[in-house]
Order: sequence, then C-alpha cells, then structure tokens
Amino acid sequence: MSGIAAEIFRLLDRLLDFGMPHLVAVPILVPMLTAALMLLMGEHRRRLKSFLSVVSGLVGLLAALALLRWVNAPDTGGGPGSIGVYLPGNWPAPFGIVLVADRLSSMMVALTGVIAFAASIYSTSRWDRAGVHFHPLLQLQLMGLNGAFLTGDLFNLFVFFEVMLAASYGLLLHGSGRLRVRAGLHYIAINLAASSLFLVGASMLYGATGTLNMADLGVRIAQIDPADRTLVHAAAAVLATAFLAKAGAWPLNFWLVPAYSAAVSPVSAVFALLTKLGVYVLLRTSTLFFGHDAGDSAQFGQTVLLGLGLATLAVAAIGIVGTQRLSNLAGFSVLISAGTLLAAVGLGQRAVWAGALYYLLSSTLAASALFLLIDMVERWRNAGRSIAPHESDQTAPFLSEDLTSFDDVNLDDDAQALYGRAIPAGVAFLGLAFLGCTLLLAGLPPLSGFVGKFAMLSGLLEQAPGRRSWLFMALLLVSGFLTLVALSRAGIRHFWTPTQGSLPALRAMEVLPVAVLLAACVALTVGAGPVMRHAQATAEGLEHPAAYRDAVFGARQRLGPTQGGAR
Repeated sequence: MSGIAAEIFRLLDRLLDFGMPHLVAVPILVPMLTAALMLLMGEHRRRLKSFLSVVSGLVGLLAALALLRWVNAPDTGGGPGSIGVYLPGNWPAPFGIVLVADRLSSMMVALTGVIAFAASIYSTSRWDRAGVHFHPLLQLQLMGLNGAFLTGDLFNLFVFFEVMLAASYGLLLHGSGRLRVRAGLHYIAINLAASSLFLVGASMLYGATGTLNMADLGVRIAQIDPADRTLVHAAAAVLATAFLAKAGAWPLNFWLVPAYSAAVSPVSAVFALLTKLGVYVLLRTSTLFFGHDAGDSAQFGQTVLLGLGLATLAVAAIGIVGTQRLSNLAGFSVLISAGTLLAAVGLGQRAVWAGALYYLLSSTLAASALFLLIDMVERWRNAGRSIAPHESDQTAPFLSEDLTSFDDVNLDDDAQALYGRAIPAGVAFLGLAFLGCTLLLAGLPPLSGFVGKFAMLSGLLEQAPGRRSWLFMALLLVSGFLTLVALSRAGIRHFWTPTQGSLPALRAMEVLPVAVLLAACVALTVGAGPVMRHAQATAEGLEHPAAYRDAVFGARQRLGPTQGGAR
C-alpha cells in the first residue's frame, strides 16, 4: 500500500509540474471537453462513451488531489495555505473572471472527484443504457459542480449553477417512468424559482455595491453607506433563500427525498453533492461578506442559519425513522447531514466548523455509497417478484423499487435458516457494506462519522456552551440514534428474512465503486489527524478571509502580457 501511495504522490507532483495556474482550470475543462466530444458520437458508441467517462473521472480526480496537495504542502512555492488564482481572460480582479483554489474549494473538488469517479464506474454496469446522453449530462453536471466550487465571482457562480441544474434535469428524468417525471417536475419548479431568486439577489447586490467579485464584495460591504446597508442585507437574504433551497433547508426541502429516491442510483450518488454545494456557498459567502471585519454587517444572518439548520435536522430525523423504503432512508440521511452542517455554520465557531468540514466529507461519501448499495439490495430482494400494477410504469429491466412488505416469518421455526449455512459472498458484501454505511451515517465508532461528530461536540465544549449549543448537541445525538434505529430496522428486514429469489448477482463494476467510497471513509478514519489539521486550517482561513482577498487582488500584480497569475 505504501508503494502505491508513493506512486500516486509522484504522479500528483508531475501534474503540479504542468503548471499550477492552469491546473486550477483542469477540473472544469476536462468534463466540459469530454461532454463536447461525446455529443459528437452516436448513441451506438456507448462503450466508448463509458470508457471516456471513467477516464475523465480519473483525470479529474487526480487533478483535484494535486490541487489539494498543493494548497497543503510547504514546498510548493507558496508555502502552507497557498491559494491558487487563475485569470482565464487575463483581466485582473475584480473586473475579470477569477477561479480560486484554496483549502475549502480544493477539498470540495476532491470530494466531487471521488464520488464522480465511483458513479461513472457504477453507471457502466447498466444504468447508462436506460436512456440517451447519460454520460454527456453527467460530465456537464461535474463541470457545473467544479466550476461553482472554484469560482470567485457571483455571476459566474450563477452560470455554473445553471449548467449544473440543466444537466441535473436530464439526469433525474433518465430512465423515464411516471415516478421520475412527477418528481422531476417538482425538482425543476423549485430550482427554477431558486435560480430566479439567485439572479434577483445578485442584481440587487451589484446595484448596491457595484461589483460581483466575492473578494471585492467582502471589502465593499464593510464600507457601504449606512443608507444602503438595508438593501445589501435584503439582497443577501434573497441570495440565501436560493442557496437554502439547494441545501435542502426546511421548509424548502419537500422536493429532495422524492427526487433523490426517483433518480437512478449513480445519479442519486452524485446528487448527494448538490446539497453540499448549497452549504458551501452559504459558508463561503457568509464568511467573506459578513465576517468579523464586516463592520455593522458582521454575523448577519447567522441566527437564521442556525435556526433553519436545527429545524432541518429535527424534521429529517423524524422523517428517517418514519419511513421504511431504502431510497427514502438515504434521502433523509442527506437531509440530516445538510441540517447538521447548516446549524454548524450558523453557530459561527471555528472549532465547530473544523469538525463540520470533516463530517461533510464522511457523510457525503457514506450517503453516495448507500445510494449505490440500495440499487443492488433492491434488485436482489425483488428478484423473481411479480410486478405490481403501480410499478408497471417503470422501464424494464431497470426497475429498482423497494420491497415494501414481507410475509411474516418466524426464524425460530427453521433452525437451518440461522445455522449451518455459509453466507454467500454477495450477501456478505451487501450486508457488511450496509453495516458500514449505518455506522458512518449514525456516527458510531470506530469510523469517520463518529470522528466528525465528536470533533463538533468537542469544539462546542471548548467554550462555555449556551442554550443554542446544547440544543444542537441534543439534536445531533438524537438524530444519530434515530438514524441507527431506522437503518438497523431496514437491515433486519432485508438481510435477516428469507429471499424469494436467487442469490445476488453482483457485477464487478457495481461492487468496486461502493468499495472505493467506503474505503475512502476508512482512509478518513485512519488519516483523521492530517485531515482534521486540514479542516482546522480551512476553518481558520474562513474566519480570517484576508488571505483569500489578498490572493485574488494580488494576482493582478503578477500578470505578464499573456499569462495568468497564481499564488
């Protein structure tokens, strides 16, 4: 393993030799060019498209890991905490487009790379054949996600949002069927409304401040005329509403569980990132625009974020224990994660942010793995079962409905059902993987979900916790317990009762992505020290955004006549 890690690090160093300024744009350019190439091919060349999708995912993952290595390594020329700034049009900030790779954005791009690579592999097993243009849409979705994480400008954030959303509309409807169309209409409606609010809020901010560059906005909001401060706050509230809808905050999250449950499994795995994008934008904008140095606007909206996060966490915890459908359980686990993160952002404490960032990585990887795993479990449990009338609208053979009821079975009546039989390898993999997802999402030791929750609780206890902190701790523990109850109950129903069909037939292209995602969670646990140090440094940079602003504005001083700048 050490030899493989050494080879990976050597490859990442070679990528860094390609040139740091250009490497910032690679996670956007690779999926964009791959999607354009795929659109030139006919649908009969699906194998080639599948191969290109997996290769694109691997290249994007390596580029993201190289960025992550660069912002943390002391020998990269910029020192620890380096910030990469790329000026695509060679116009200095705040006049031109700016791409910024700091610790936070690099971490999110790396997380996207891991999940996208796993989803692209899983889709080649069968789901990319359920409709047309699956792989180009997936690549455009990744382009929008990476661009939104890396952009330093609100208008370009809107552009990448729209690219991501346009692709997600097609991906959600992939495979057809009445359930997907119904969920897709709700999804499209709420996201179109959110996009409109985004555009209105950005226009109001530009009218009040004269800029949309996020680093420049942080400076101008602190210096805004008192007569215009109310307009700035109103614009920020409109913007926040759009981001909260994407983050799945209550009461704007009624669409999320039905949509994520209806989508095909590799799409649902990638959709787990969309709520994190909403949380990311709220964290980025709140620290840049309304940090400690924002004057009279300091800490604006944090109480609202905390309240909405706690409400989301409470509603999602009730929802997860109130459903028995596997795909709904995964959807509610995404909402629990989103509520936890929103509340952590609203608390405004650096130590809590560090634990929340670690928890973000673990919960997103676990939720994506669960979505993929559910597809295999449902196919196995539904094998040989007749199709109910309400399921006839699904496209065969891509049916992936949950088994909603079982015949009453008394396992004590058949001793051989419990003793004397070897566990088949497929059932063993599904059971162990489901157990791992349960431990991760419930936050039980020894895996990374426990480490993230423990870090957040430790951060709260570093200072004298107030009433809001105690409420957050209580909801965090209760939601973990209810998640454990709900997933344990589902595990008993699906793994401890006899099947009506044959043993699970698992493909290597299905097992490998789930194993990769769970292995990433194990790596987070084993490497908790370095990852937590990265999260703590990221939280410190968010609390003191001066370095981010200096890097963006300093890029103009290093421009030559034909090249961009980096720091």
